[in-house]
Amino acid sequence: MQAQAEESGQEHKVIGISIGDYNGIGPEVVIKALSDNRLLRRAKVVIYGSTRILGFYRKALKLSNFNYQTIQSPGEAKARKISVINVNEDQLDINPGEVTQEAGQFAFLSLERAAQDLQSGAIDALVTAPINKKNIQSEAFNFPGHTEYLTKSLGAKESLMLMVSGELRVGVATGHIPVEKIKERLTAEGLRKKIRLLEKSLREDFGILKPRIAIMGLNPHAGEDGLLGSEEQELIEPVIRDFRNEGTLVYGPFPADGFFGKGQFRKFDGVLAMYHDQGLVPFKTLASGAGINFTAGLSGVRTSPDHGTAYDIAGKGIADENSFRQAFYLALDVCDARQGDKIYAQV
Repeated sequence: MQAQAEESGQEHKVIGISIGDYNGIGPEVVIKALSDNRLLRRAKVVIYGSTRILGFYRKALKLSNFNYQTIQSPGEAKARKISVINVNEDQLDINPGEVTQEAGQFAFLSLERAAQDLQSGAIDALVTAPINKKNIQSEAFNFPGHTEYLTKSLGAKESLMLMVSGELRVGVATGHIPVEKIKERLTAEGLRKKIRLLEKSLREDFGILKPRIAIMGLNPHAGEDGLLGSEEQELIEPVIRDFRNEGTLVYGPFPADGFFGKGQFRKFDGVLAMYHDQGLVPFKTLASGAGINFTAGLSGVRTSPDHGTAYDIAGKGIADENSFRQAFYLALDVCDARQGDKIYAQV
């Protein structure tokens, strides 16, 4: 999902980056990705973090040519340059691979400031580096993850976690919740909202004029005509019929194993899974380390790599930055699509 490399007279988008947990691989993948000057051809980059953090990892990675300037607000950012807003001037204890409360709270300060600037329009898009969902928790952050926090911060009534890799786009009807709660959270109205969000995002964020959407079943073999569960017949199929009657190209419910295993996803522009692992396990297998997490339904553009903090390899210089790079490009692409600058081919 790489944006056009050449500027072609286009304005430079202001892309914000929240640094995530600085003891994880976030700073490393950010620095490695931004060391590729192609990412800066159409962007002004603003990292919400600390020059101490960047200096620590720049030295550890032996990337002396990675340069940046300190600014106070995104309005000071310059084209083709990397700027840093220090969200905390305190001395930081950086220990790659360690889980600390200090790193969690710094991750929140970075995200909070970036979200404020995204909401105000000071930045055009936000790319979030990985957080630890546990050590970031506080009175100010009581959410399962980035998606839920940004949904509230940007005042959205509903959002959709949409995983993207090339032409594969997989959303989930229920997100970060325990498996035992999936059935009670899966309602007809909730399913309708997620399908509407997916259809709207495919049109407005990806430029697909008449998207084809596949809906997964909840039960094994999509319920096997009621033998393995009745949710497909009683809940999912009626919702799909309603959308088809409206002229929306929604199909299913499909058994998830055969749908992904036989490559049926290639016939659709978007897929809606019923729960987290049903969608993300096949997605991450197919994406091969280049997946992107996009939050559909927000007023601002937000993307992130599809991996976590990876403490086990933090600070070792071996983290793969490709997912972060693709998240950066997708942020630019969605900005263009929302301005009508890009139309994607349908599958």
